[in-house]
Amino acid sequence: MDAASQHSAPVPASQGTVTTAIPARLDRLPWSRWHWMIVIGLGTVWILDGLEVTIVGNMAGRLAEEGSGLDITAAQVTGVAAALYVAGACSGALFFGWLTDRYGRKKLFMVTLAVYLAATALTALSFESWWFFLFRFLTGFGIGGEYAAINSAIDELIPSTYRGRVDLIINGSYWLGAIGGALLSVVMLDTDIFAKDVGWRLSFALGVVLGLVILLVRKHVPESPRWQFIHGRGEDAEKLVSTVEEEIEREHGRPLPQPAGEITIHVRKSIGFGLIAKTVFRRYPRRAVLGLSLFIGQAFLYNAITFGFGSILTTFFDVPTGNTGYYFAVIAAGNFIGPLLLGKLFDTVGRRIMISSTYILSGLLLFGTAWLFDQGSLTATTLTACWCVVLFFASAGASSAYLTVSEIFPMETRAMAIAFFYAIGTAAGGISGPLVFASLTESGVVSDAVLAFQIGAGLMCAAGIVAAFLAVKAERRSLEDIAEPLSTARPQA
Repeated sequence: MDAASQHSAPVPASQGTVTTAIPARLDRLPWSRWHWMIVIGLGTVWILDGLEVTIVGNMAGRLAEEGSGLDITAAQVTGVAAALYVAGACSGALFFGWLTDRYGRKKLFMVTLAVYLAATALTALSFESWWFFLFRFLTGFGIGGEYAAINSAIDELIPSTYRGRVDLIINGSYWLGAIGGALLSVVMLDTDIFAKDVGWRLSFALGVVLGLVILLVRKHVPESPRWQFIHGRGEDAEKLVSTVEEEIEREHGRPLPQPAGEITIHVRKSIGFGLIAKTVFRRYPRRAVLGLSLFIGQAFLYNAITFGFGSILTTFFDVPTGNTGYYFAVIAAGNFIGPLLLGKLFDTVGRRIMISSTYILSGLLLFGTAWLFDQGSLTATTLTACWCVVLFFASAGASSAYLTVSEIFPMETRAMAIAFFYAIGTAAGGISGPLVFASLTESGVVSDAVLAFQIGAGLMCAAGIVAAFLAVKAERRSLEDIAEPLSTARPQA
């Protein structure tokens, strides 16, 4: 008997409600080629983000040089342009997050990638600083929308047994892009190969090419069945899940186990902002505090370090602008290895222990790095080594922030919850971080840079302490079990 005949289509329980086993059917699926397609189609956007941010950070010095084609300073690139990129990401997350919950995951993760591609291409054509600033904002606008659409889709399509590690590794793949961006900048900044006003433009153009490849792969990624049955498209959800079950049974050569149970929900077309706010802050206030703490901590640390690393190397250690990419590639590798090696522990040891420990440990290690830097004990190489260790743990913690807010709130609010916490946390830490960090590192005063390190370290430790008390034990649990859907139909008394 095939999977489709084992499970009937969603059954109308009464007018306006539907009973379905689709969430349980998705969660009990073994890992398959279909899941790899989801990971590749959706997760690769983080590579683009890492490529974008790293190229800009490493090219700050070159853009500020005479002959680059832009009248701009390095501080404007790592400060103003970086803050505008993050501001765009916050705005895009909120705007596209609302549209994602209303119109579906698939439509929006195609639209947001198209926005990114157009804005990146136009960045490469920058001829004045205002043009560069404008399209850095719009590039961030597309990337922010990606975060909301992609994280919600991934968590709703990946089985609960693997959700933690997959989410962490996908978010950590940002650093594969960072490695590529760092090494690419070394080549593009080599004036023996490319003129000063050409190399950085080609770097952005290559990002567009990569984005077009991802767009082609993404066309095959389906809509979330969970979103479909809540929005009155139960037949589409049933057809999709049945097809996937049949493919997986053929791939593994054995029948699938029976699903754990069914849920009955009210069909909804949209959720208002008022209900979303009420749900997040009145129904789940502790979870709201947790989400804000995790995002503020990681956003300040990462945006500050990412956008300012090249400037620190050139300002304090006299590293040539064309060589900063080598150093950044090393810490980027450490960042990716962290989620890759630690991700499974978030599903086995548990969310609370792993989230709190990665945040606190990375904060303490950064405090130690700040002390060594203040003592004059570090070189460009040893500073990079210290940050590599710090970010090994911080990267897993930062990725878990996205995982946390995408799984601890009801399904109808998922994309908007991701967008909200990303926007608020990133606005607090991601906009102020680059601005503060750029001004502190530009001064060339060691104590100023030390202060920037200490602020980031303190916020990471504080977020880790909050997680130790408030983190939700979501490992290997169904999304509907972690947070009951707002549309759940309760039996009449």
